[in-house]
Amino acid sequence: MAPSTDLLQGTLDVLILKTLAHAPMHGWGIASRIQQISEDVLQVGQGSLYPALHRLEYKGWIEASWGASDNNRRAKFYALTPVGKKQLRAEIEQWTRLSAAVSLILGATAEQFA
Repeated sequence: MAPSTDLLQGTLDVLILKTLAHAPMHGWGIASRIQQISEDVLQVGQGSLYPALHRLEYKGWIEASWGASDNNRRAKFYALTPVGKKQLRAEIEQWTRLSAAVSLILGATAEQFA
């Protein structure tokens, strides 16, 4: 099993929003999709996922409704709201700026170790 990867505060929120941009999903589906797309690097536990979902729902970025899962079990499905779509665009722009800045710093410090 790969070592645990801690996420920066707020990063889980944007990962959830991006995952829900494709289709509504229940909690387990969201966690599984994040793990699958990250090639098992990111594993989101229930203790992190459900508080994040509640926080996003409180902010109005996602909405929840009850439905049946693939195995006919009752599950809460989460969907992106129009406000959530707008927030996702803003979060992606911010993440792009942040990751570019971190790359610059890492590139500059990597030269010291070469």
